[in-house]
Amino acid sequence: MKRVLISTLGSQGDLLPFIALAQTFASHGHEPILYTNPIFRECVEGAGISFVPVGTVEQFTSTLALADANATQNPLRAFRPITAELSARCRDYYQAMKRELVPKQSIAIGHGFMFAHRLLRETHQVPCATVHLQPILLRSNERPPRNTAASSGFGQLTPLGPLTPRFVTRALWWLADKTFFHALFTRSLNQLRTELGLPVVKRAFHAWIHEADCVLGLFPDWFAKPPADWPSQLRLTGFPIHDNAQQRPLSPQLLQFLDAGPPPVAFYAGPFIATTRDFFETSVKAAQHMDRRAILLAQFAKELPANLPKNVIHVDYAPFGKLLPRLSAFVHHGGIGTTAQALRAGVPQLIKPVAYDQFDNSAHALKLGVARELLVKKYTAPAVARVLTEMLGNKALHERCRQVAKHFEGGVCPMEAAYEAICQRLC
Repeated sequence: MKRVLISTLGSQGDLLPFIALAQTFASHGHEPILYTNPIFRECVEGAGISFVPVGTVEQFTSTLALADANATQNPLRAFRPITAELSARCRDYYQAMKRELVPKQSIAIGHGFMFAHRLLRETHQVPCATVHLQPILLRSNERPPRNTAASSGFGQLTPLGPLTPRFVTRALWWLADKTFFHALFTRSLNQLRTELGLPVVKRAFHAWIHEADCVLGLFPDWFAKPPADWPSQLRLTGFPIHDNAQQRPLSPQLLQFLDAGPPPVAFYAGPFIATTRDFFETSVKAAQHMDRRAILLAQFAKELPANLPKNVIHVDYAPFGKLLPRLSAFVHHGGIGTTAQALRAGVPQLIKPVAYDQFDNSAHALKLGVARELLVKKYTAPAVARVLTEMLGNKALHERCRQVAKHFEGGVCPMEAAYEAICQRLC
């Protein structure tokens, strides 16, 4: 039996895959401990996993609010408060995980943006695994990920692409490391490494980020085909679908609405509170213009317009695994977990990426032929109505969604595959 120290930081969408991974280790007789912000204590302990809080609820909410406010100005600005919080908490995660170490009986697992598990490997020889939830952290000169440019033009792409000369791509990665990632991540990481007696890292996100005993991508190769220059030790295990569907069924109100008419369109804004109200107001107008039934998925009613039409309802939560198969279309922000759920449900997607990995996730969905995209500045009621109308009447799109959904049928459970890959290298 191993003591499995698992660290993650981010939204609930970042947390759920690690809960699923922890449950898989527990089912095989190991002792997982999950480290994250105390705002998620109930979610983690409710899943039967030991929980150690790192940071405070206030730090989490203020970081999210600041990132959210910055996202309304520019996608890259949303990234800065998140990275500042990650850097600030690195020492806390390291110390908390070190306290729970059992010599020669512990392994450490961390989100791709987390460094504490890597530090434990260097200071205490703890075998470790790095887990990437989405493709964007895996750099490639052959097929660079889709990123947003530091400008007010939401969704503008950096000058990286398959046709970009390799020397240009390498130079741009170097520039990003020196001017962006060094200030946000590498400088504070090296301060901690110096305190721990470790050598400094020049480019943390170039190769060092993948120098673990095991590197996993929790997404399938049919979603993001690995280019030749991805890390050779990387193993893709598939999407970790986990949304508490067994514990939280659809509410009676939602079931009654679903049964009362044709499949509705659902709108989900993701974690961006500052942009949520505009998103839902625009979405309601689009639904009215189309005369379509609609569901607004929002945690708080204050995010919504004051008065909703009769054919539009608000739901604070619904497990996607049960809701999405009953929709005619799903409009969302492009988070990797949300995108995966929509792919499994076989529902057409309209994606409105805002920041982070969402532009790259959207690009993969578009390439699969299962989605359409509207960038922030183009998300207007007439545009939404026009695109959704085309999607709902597009038989080829619906058939393509059904074909892609078949990838989720049968095969090895992604969490079991991840467990086996980690144990082969670490246990």
